[in-house]
Amino acid sequence: MAARAYWQGQIRLALVSIPVEIYSATKSGAAVSFKQIHEPSGQPIHYDKVVTGVGPVDADEIMKGYEVSKGEYVLLEQDEIDAVKLESKKTLELTQFVDASEIDVLYYEKPYFVVPADDLAEEAFIVLREALKRTKKVGLGQLAMRGREYVVSLKPCGRGMVLETLRYADEVHKAQGYFREIPDDKPSEELLELAEALIEKRSADFHPQEFHDRYVDALKDLIERKRKANGKKIIEDKDTGGKSGSNVVDLMAALKKSMAAKEPAKAAEEKTPAKKAPAKRAPAKKRA
Repeated sequence: MAARAYWQGQIRLALVSIPVEIYSATKSGAAVSFKQIHEPSGQPIHYDKVVTGVGPVDADEIMKGYEVSKGEYVLLEQDEIDAVKLESKKTLELTQFVDASEIDVLYYEKPYFVVPADDLAEEAFIVLREALKRTKKVGLGQLAMRGREYVVSLKPCGRGMVLETLRYADEVHKAQGYFREIPDDKPSEELLELAEALIEKRSADFHPQEFHDRYVDALKDLIERKRKANGKKIIEDKDTGGKSGSNVVDLMAALKKSMAAKEPAKAAEEKTPAKKAPAKRAPAKKRA
């Protein structure tokens, strides 16, 4: 495995300890970053650290401070801050197991791949993985990594397992404050059936590679065209699709129109008209 382990330690379940390694399961996506440039000279802008009434200061004169009241700070040395960092015990103790559905999606933060550290750990690792699969449970515990303690969940994933850091309760907004004004109305059955049919019509397997950052692609295209234009300004009028009309939408008509629209694959299939089934004969009348 070419990647470097983000964390090495052991998972403990009661008296059983399983040596494992943890690797980051995600990476930063493509991004376009800009620097501020001084146009007349073409040179990048630099920033100096300054103090009001003093001017520029040296880096060794800077300390970290916490504002306890307006304009009043408690100053801390870096070694004082380092002293309170949690010592990693290199152990994740699974203290509780819950149904995966009990953890709100808002709490999930970042995923990591978990693999056995060596051949000797594989048997216990597989037993835990399969037990989680059978019980459909998620393991919970707390883990210290790089000076911070996290609440984490552990769940099976293919041949391995995935550990996900979770947000603490005070880091998550309560949904009620945002959803309170939404009326608790029940839609008509006909509208609901149309919406369900539209969802079913557009249902498919999830292929993440089919999605990409169109904004980044557009920025890269703009940069390339700007380079070829030798710096000439490039502004394109966006087609807004005409004047916006009334905000009042006939939901029933919109859903029916959406259902009637052919999907690209289905439209090709329907170019050849299907043969009509022979008409059924009317039953013969009984004689009196």
